[in-house]
Amino acid sequence: MSDERIPIGHGLSIDPDTLSEVFIRASGPGGQNVNKVATAVQLRFDLLASELPEAVQARALRLAGQRGTKDGEILIEANRFRTQERNRADARERLVDLLTKAADPPPPPRKKTRPTKGSVERRLKAKAGRSTVKRMRGRIGDD
Repeated sequence: MSDERIPIGHGLSIDPDTLSEVFIRASGPGGQNVNKVATAVQLRFDLLASELPEAVQARALRLAGQRGTKDGEILIEANRFRTQERNRADARERLVDLLTKAADPPPPPRKKTRPTKGSVERRLKAKAGRSTVKRMRGRIGDD
């Protein structure tokens, strides 16, 4: 592990010491090599040990979904590529993407709006017109 911090945007970064990687055997492409070489990576990020603000930690755990554990860790498995190094970079990239989304401020609350008087009148006039058209399609009575 390097000593450089990993930037995630919004002036935040994570310490590489909060990451742990385990290489495992991957399924998928690779032929017979896949049975011999551990190319997939399991990246664990200890969210509670990180220096991220609590609001970001809570959003990250919520965004992680099933990848989040009860112990406050995020587990990302990467086995898209055939080499350890590319899978390792992919896992870190996916973690940074997740944490960047969590660091984004929540959107402002929606303001309730009402339809204008003119739009309500136009809608009701159109409904009445359709009603008239459909009423005229009925059978003609022998009254």
